[in-house]
Amino acid sequence: MKDAQDILEKSAIHKCWWMRYVLLGFGSVCTILGFIGFFVPVMPSTIFFIIALWAFSKSSVRLHMWLYTHERFGRGLREWHQHRVIPVKAKWSALCAMTVSVAIVALFVAESWMLPTMITVILAPIALYILTRRSHTPSV
Repeated sequence: MKDAQDILEKSAIHKCWWMRYVLLGFGSVCTILGFIGFFVPVMPSTIFFIIALWAFSKSSVRLHMWLYTHERFGRGLREWHQHRVIPVKAKWSALCAMTVSVAIVALFVAESWMLPTMITVILAPIALYILTRRSHTPSV
């Protein structure tokens, strides 16, 4: 895997020893949250793995490579890292979760229209960003 070799050669481990431990802990927490999100339908997992991958890239080459080449999660992380691809299934899942969240707040939580409107204003650019990413890896 040529991309994995490039990562090893260009590893940018943080020079400050205590910051490496902070990033290592942060990456570990994000990895745990990612695994939880894999089993809990309303919690995203991909974003936590992407954040963990970044944190490990600054703190641990071994953990970075483990996550990057992981049998289950590595492919999606590599596609995001190399091509900024978000699969169609992930796009629909994210958009449905956002829509359901706004609906729940509007129907059961909010006493006025302001809170659902503010949440919609915050989520709309995120949804637009998700929708404008590629859905498939480009052909070479």
